[in-house]
Amino acid sequence: MDFLLSEEQEILKESIRNFAGKEIQPLVKEYDEKGCWPEELTQKLGDMGLLGIVIPTEYAGAGYSNVDYVIILEEIAKVDPAVGLVVAAHNSLCSNHFNFFASEDQKKKYLTRLASGQTLGAWGLTESSAGSDAAAMKTKAEKKGDHWILNGSKTFITNGSLAEILVVMAVTDPQAEKKGISSFILEKGTEGFSIGKKEDKLGIRASDTAELIFEDVQIPADNLIGEEGKGYRQAMSILDGGRVSIAGFSLGVAAGALETSLKYAKKREQFQQPIANFQAIQWMLADGFTELEAARLLTYRAAFLEDQGKKIPKESAMAKLFSSELAVRAARDAVQIHGGYGFTKDYPVEKYYRDCMLATIGEGTSEIQRWIIAQKVLSEY
Repeated sequence: MDFLLSEEQEILKESIRNFAGKEIQPLVKEYDEKGCWPEELTQKLGDMGLLGIVIPTEYAGAGYSNVDYVIILEEIAKVDPAVGLVVAAHNSLCSNHFNFFASEDQKKKYLTRLASGQTLGAWGLTESSAGSDAAAMKTKAEKKGDHWILNGSKTFITNGSLAEILVVMAVTDPQAEKKGISSFILEKGTEGFSIGKKEDKLGIRASDTAELIFEDVQIPADNLIGEEGKGYRQAMSILDGGRVSIAGFSLGVAAGALETSLKYAKKREQFQQPIANFQAIQWMLADGFTELEAARLLTYRAAFLEDQGKKIPKESAMAKLFSSELAVRAARDAVQIHGGYGFTKDYPVEKYYRDCMLATIGEGTSEIQRWIIAQKVLSEY
């Protein structure tokens, strides 16, 4: 059991930190206020290998491990959680769906474009009436000749209006319930496919979140991913890995909030001394940094097990639950430590506070994570 990062991982961590400081940091405030994605960043992320992090090199990916992926996400989300979320959704959801379940021809045609940074990808599971209960989706695909006809809509889709390649889940057999859901490849510009409402969000504002609308969209039969009726199972498997990425994202939010607060507490003086001297502040920092280390251990372990090819529904749920709720506590305490200044846009902690709640909602709410953990624990003991 080795708790040390390798020399290569230390170099990777430093290179991502430098990239984030140079290429992401100058854009944070502008695009948070605009509420849109800085499109010039897409190719820069691709050039760094950050849009094909765990994708094999034969498909233009970087071929990193899942532990490397967590390291990368923490460093990016520490600077801007919005960029961290875009990277996580693109890699863990869309690209990994191709990586695990697509045919060789589909990988060569689509995955190489996603991994190289030619375009962002999106993953369409959530609907207005099918959030935590994903199997309740209403979007349908009906087979007609050599095409599927797609009708319905998806909501809260990260990269929704930007992506040129999307994976969309739809009901193909209404009588089969979960076993009647299939996965399809959809390309931007396909007739009948349009973008609906773009969300004006509380936080993570630079990340594109949009509604997808399907009106008699013709999808070639070859764009079915895997077998018909396997889409729900595929999606649940993808979410297991996706939860590790959200845990990594949450580490970045928590670390950013805590490190910013630590620096502020050393400089801010009240009662003729730095507020870092006060026990109330010290205990906030002590608890926060202790929990951050615990969250890292949970997240690295889940990522390590994923690298070993293990099934990780419990481990990924634990990592995501603990790390995401830590992000919320750390961001809240960061605002408290900054006092009145923490409530202004002059300091970055107000943005961490707005951004952090996404972590406890996206890719399964905290309540869903506790349900998953409870079911596994009850069956194991």
